[in-house]
Amino acid sequence: MSQLADHLAHLTGFRDREVMDTTLVSAIRDLLRPRMVAIYRLVGDEDSRHWLTRARLAAGDAAPHADPLWVDVESLPRMDQYPQRLAALQQDDPVVTVGESVQTVFALTTDREVVGVVEIETVVVINPEHLRLVGSILRIYRNFQALLDYSERDTLTGLLNRKTYDEAFYKVMASGLPMVGDLGTGRRGDMRPQHHYIGVIDIDHFKRVNDNHGHLIGDEVLLLLSRLMRSSFRFYDKLYRFGGEEFVVLMRCNSAADAIAALERLRANVQGYSFPQAGNITVSVGFTEVQQGDTPSGAFERADKAVYWAKAHGRNRVCNHADLLAIGEATDQSKSGDVELF
Repeated sequence: MSQLADHLAHLTGFRDREVMDTTLVSAIRDLLRPRMVAIYRLVGDEDSRHWLTRARLAAGDAAPHADPLWVDVESLPRMDQYPQRLAALQQDDPVVTVGESVQTVFALTTDREVVGVVEIETVVVINPEHLRLVGSILRIYRNFQALLDYSERDTLTGLLNRKTYDEAFYKVMASGLPMVGDLGTGRRGDMRPQHHYIGVIDIDHFKRVNDNHGHLIGDEVLLLLSRLMRSSFRFYDKLYRFGGEEFVVLMRCNSAADAIAALERLRANVQGYSFPQAGNITVSVGFTEVQQGDTPSGAFERADKAVYWAKAHGRNRVCNHADLLAIGEATDQSKSGDVELF
């Protein structure tokens, strides 16, 4: 039991959600000694959801395995392939299936939604005392996730807030932009280099919305835009609200052309959406590739300059800072010093 207490202390000692998931499966394995324990999360669009393995630990494993975050969603198991997981999502009690082994599935929830399941495979049925103990561990996990959401997410939109941007950016830089590979399984992947891009999204004429319709309608526009962002980008892209009508995406793409395609998809989705009361809204978007030696403020500044250029040249468009450099419409002074601008 002291080992379990150590795991719980470890679980709540980090602000990294990946570490929390690996710690959770380790704690349950040490408690129950099952054949396997895993966390699976639902990812993808509402019409096509799939199971992503966040942490999977078998009895003989030294460390948990996981799907890479950039995995092709369509290659993952479909949501309806595991009816016992779906059943667990729809009820408070765990779902127990007895066959060659015993499978016990718990819903994994946050204050906002049900996000996935914890699946435990054992030789015999888990006794009621251990079921209650696992339930208590999951409540601790949920409560700590809620604390992280409170500190890391924008209250209105639920997107990440500005203060989490620097940490995510430095994680990208610390990766050294390595080759693509499946770190969870040891596969090397397709060996293409990673590229990361910062996109800044600004609502055109947002002041008019507040002036003409009031701040409540303005807040509704911000909330609906955040939903359009979630549906336009991939589940592993980092989405932020920096304040006011300014949003940011940190995304991994193979090329600038792929980044443009993703940002154009958002721009078109916003233009084609009819916002209640406010009607049609457009966005101007600027982006830049993250370079070795970049600072969070330096990369943001380049993308922000591209937004200003887009607004000055008709709005409702996507602009690459590198293209502005190529035609002499911008200069790059973002890496001339190490002073953080925010």
